[in-house]
Amino acid sequence: MKEHTTNYFDTLIEIAEDSPVKQAEIPSIKGDQKTIAYIQYELLIDHPYQYTSDDLIFKCHALRKEIDPVEWQEARADFFSKGQACMRASPLTKRYGWGVHSDHSGKIALVASESDEYHNLQKDQQVQKVKAMRSKKS
Repeated sequence: MKEHTTNYFDTLIEIAEDSPVKQAEIPSIKGDQKTIAYIQYELLIDHPYQYTSDDLIFKCHALRKEIDPVEWQEARADFFSKGQACMRASPLTKRYGWGVHSDHSGKIALVASESDEYHNLQKDQQVQKVKAMRSKKS
């Protein structure tokens, strides 16, 4: 079974061109259910460069679906047997003004779009740049 990946290396995912915000915002919680954006934010803000994109996307899926951690290895293989949306499609990069930096080993961290760190990464010739996906077709 082929395993797909969402991982990037030495890459900055820049905020979407049509992002409605000019600086990073903390995602909201809807009722008593945490949104995907909030779960991603919560995991990354407290643990920069701990997760790869694949780790993060699967963990969010497993938490939302309440998959027993004992079953994660098999569930992860099944999850990545099909292509999954990467962090370019995350609400963090599309809507909330967060860039995502992937280091040389594929570990990721959030970077506020108004920060010096974000602007330095944009200028760094060693870091590839890709835009987050637009929210609107045009």
